[in-house]
Amino acid sequence: MSGFTVIYDANVLYPNMLRDILIRLAGTGIYQARWTEDILDEVFRNLQANRPDLDPSKLRRTRELMCRAVDDCLVTGYEDLIQSLSLPDPEDRHVLAAAIRCGAQVIVTENARDFPQDVMERYGIEIQGADEFLCDQIDLYGTRVHQAVTYAAAAFKNPPRTIDDVLDALAIAGAPSAADSDDRLPCL
Repeated sequence: MSGFTVIYDANVLYPNMLRDILIRLAGTGIYQARWTEDILDEVFRNLQANRPDLDPSKLRRTRELMCRAVDDCLVTGYEDLIQSLSLPDPEDRHVLAAAIRCGAQVIVTENARDFPQDVMERYGIEIQGADEFLCDQIDLYGTRVHQAVTYAAAAFKNPPRTIDDVLDALAIAGAPSAADSDDRLPCL
C-alpha cells in the first residue's frame, strides 16, 4: 500500500461514474483513499434527496461496498480538531480535520474556493479537483487507470457499456481532461 493518502470530499463521491473510477483506483493500492462517515452521510443524503427514484436499500449497499472495496478508508478521531479550524464554509471543516488526522497530502474536491491555499499550506495539504487528480494518476499510473476504466465498463450488464461510454460519463461527471482518451489513457 502506498504512503500517499488522499481524502475524497462528498462532491467527488456523488457522481456515479466518478465515484466508481475513484473507488476502483483506490483499490489498486497506488494511493490510500480515505473518507469519513460524515462525508458518506452527505453523499447519500444528497443522492436520496436529488434522486428519490433510487432505492434506499441499494444506496445503503453502495455505501457498504465502497467501504469494503478500500482498506482502512474510514477516518475516525478527527472531531476534536473541527472547532479549531477556520474555513470560508464552516461545514467543510470536518473534511480538513479528517485530512489532518490521517496525514493526507491531497483533498480531492470540487470546492477549492472553500479550502484557501494559505490555510492548506499550514497543513501541507494540496487541493485538487477530480479532473486534475485523475490526470495526475494517468501520468503516474496510466495502465492502472486504463484497467479501472475497463473494469468499470465491464461491470455494466443491463444495459452494457463500452469504454467510450464510461469516458463520456466521466467527462460529464467533472473529469473531461482525464476522459480525453486520445492523449491521456494508454491502450484505449
